[in-house]
Amino acid sequence: MMAAIKAAENGNIVTLIEQNEKLGKKLFLTGKGRCNITNACPVEELFDNIVTNPKFLYSAFYGFDNGAIVDFFNNAGLKTKIERGERVFPQSDHSSDVIKALKKQLESYGVAIMLNTKVLDFAVTLDSCGVNKISSVIIQKGDRKSEIHTDRLVLATGGASYPSTGSDGRMLDKLAKAGITVRKCEPSLVPFVCNDRQITDMQGLSLKNVNLSVTVMDKQKYSGFGEMLFTHFGISGPLVLSASSYLTEEDYRKQAVVHIDLKPALSMAELDARILRDFEEAQNKNFENALGKLLPSKIITAVINKSGIDPAKKVNSVTKQEREKLCRTLKDFEVKISGNRGFLEAIITRGGVDTGDINPSTMESKKIKGLYFAGEMIDVDALTGGFNLQIAWSTGYLSGISLKEEN
Repeated sequence: MMAAIKAAENGNIVTLIEQNEKLGKKLFLTGKGRCNITNACPVEELFDNIVTNPKFLYSAFYGFDNGAIVDFFNNAGLKTKIERGERVFPQSDHSSDVIKALKKQLESYGVAIMLNTKVLDFAVTLDSCGVNKISSVIIQKGDRKSEIHTDRLVLATGGASYPSTGSDGRMLDKLAKAGITVRKCEPSLVPFVCNDRQITDMQGLSLKNVNLSVTVMDKQKYSGFGEMLFTHFGISGPLVLSASSYLTEEDYRKQAVVHIDLKPALSMAELDARILRDFEEAQNKNFENALGKLLPSKIITAVINKSGIDPAKKVNSVTKQEREKLCRTLKDFEVKISGNRGFLEAIITRGGVDTGDINPSTMESKKIKGLYFAGEMIDVDALTGGFNLQIAWSTGYLSGISLKEEN
């Protein structure tokens, strides 16, 4: 939508082809239906939140940054607000209002919109200089197939996450057959699966202000501070989703382990002193009944099991060495992960069109003249917080303004 708006604003006759019955079906789901439009951090910090190929986005981000997208929507009549973590949302808390603002702009610039229309393929010919160039798009509406002749095509068909919205990765296969380098697509910003019953028995437990890190073969791949959630299949929440951005399919097949520091504000000595105070108040209780002030009830059994201390042991009999084991368990609560929830639950896709095949100043393919890319189908991805949508806005904008009458 952004690419179409800017291409039309640039004086082009533009047709937007959408295979769904309405525009913005995936956008509607973002931010749990509220649409986290972007992040209001300084522009330089946008790059700190890009996991894959951040340098590729220099021209895109500086050409149309987070302030510019907020101005764009404000000027289109959409009021915005900033929430915790500098996340920007529509003031109405409705993603549908973001889509309405985009549709209003499309209509104002006379963009033709074809709904319920699939792009089956595109055709490429050689120009007079022997260079591959776009010549047409093959589409299907209902049972009818037809061809649209064009020398400029922007593809913004997404990755492979949330396939029910239409982004099923099918176009990436077409591009690979046309000679475009496509990096393998993997789920990202996705919950972890754990086969440990004592972990899944804690479903519904939310932990705040914890440190979470992930190691693979004892090598740290991620570390962060924030919130997480235990589920019926494993673990999820902001920290877990961010951690998933740094793991590959191969990592899951190895010894991938999540380490949770349940008490990051306390050193080992401070934690031991805290435990001693609690134990003094519960001297005659069993160990399993003495941790209620320290931990949520749902995690106590798992902590006891991991510490190796007899749950029926009297608190006044717990040794210094056993307290040390308890402290180590609390500072490094391990969760072994076996995989992730896949594309059906992944917020975004890692992988896609190789950035080496794209001109970062225009988003045009280096291999096929007149072919441009925007959004998640490019091999760039980011953490949560509005950064992935900023990639979509910025690359869409850049591809749109780069379309010229003579290509």
